[in-house]
Amino acid sequence: MKSIISFILLAAVLLIPLASFSQKGSYPEIKQIQSPQNPAIGFIIHGGTAVKKGSQTPEKEKEYRVRLEEVVLAGYKALQAGKSSVDAVEIAIRMMEDSPLFSADGKNEIDASIMDGKTLMAGAVAGLHRVKNPITLARAVMEKSPYLILAGDGAEKFTKEQKIEFVDEKQVGTPRSAFDQFGTFGAVALDRMGNLAAGTSTGGMANKKYGGIGESAFIGAGTYANNNTCGVSGTGSGEFFIRLGVARDISALMEYRAMPVQAAADMVIKNKLQKLGGEGGVIAMDKFGNMAISFNTTGMYRAYINSDGKPVVEIY
Repeated sequence: MKSIISFILLAAVLLIPLASFSQKGSYPEIKQIQSPQNPAIGFIIHGGTAVKKGSQTPEKEKEYRVRLEEVVLAGYKALQAGKSSVDAVEIAIRMMEDSPLFSADGKNEIDASIMDGKTLMAGAVAGLHRVKNPITLARAVMEKSPYLILAGDGAEKFTKEQKIEFVDEKQVGTPRSAFDQFGTFGAVALDRMGNLAAGTSTGGMANKKYGGIGESAFIGAGTYANNNTCGVSGTGSGEFFIRLGVARDISALMEYRAMPVQAAADMVIKNKLQKLGGEGGVIAMDKFGNMAISFNTTGMYRAYINSDGKPVVEIY
């Protein structure tokens, strides 16, 4: 009898954490697809939440879809060729930084960050004006600087030391509409070694107040990666993302409450962020390659490679 009672008590203890985060609806069970015998890879990108249904011509929407597909395929092919998750993230974000569809004009102030889920090393840059590819500079900060984040004159000096390309300030970006307030994009990758990486860049945010630093420069807010949980890249109301530590919070929910990646993303974006009054969205991927997309806006540019190895592009 004692053994039966002990078994019942043990079962109850194990079930309590699951019940504590139950939400309406059900989430798919996580299945381990990453192993030495089955070296799965995964890749997902976003191009920001600055999109409203009906605000674009069919021709412009097609342009976005074509470019998103090109970018997601480039990152995925890099992973197929054996490149690291950090490599793939940098490749994809550089393509978006170079694209007039995702960059902004005006007095550009550029923020970017990248994180390696294997080592938890990270690099970020903020408040720059003349760097052609801030994600490449953020990676250099991660790998070659004693600091995690560089800004202003010091960052520009470091850029010159690393021989990273500068451009004329007027060349950085292209005009955006008044609605396009979230000029942010990012990527999350899982490579054949089971390592996650995530990165986020602004490419120069339109209408940004001079000196303001958004979520793209903050590890744990707009970018986070940890091989034990997930990789996350987010975009939206920067101050709210920073106050909530959105990207790190998603990882924490997975780590401490065993939530699936989609449930964790929805909890933060559609519950915590929305209740605080913030708008935006995230892409995320767990250590097994399961992907999550969550946003509380009218749309979010995004693309990923599905289980059949095919690109999927979505906007609304």
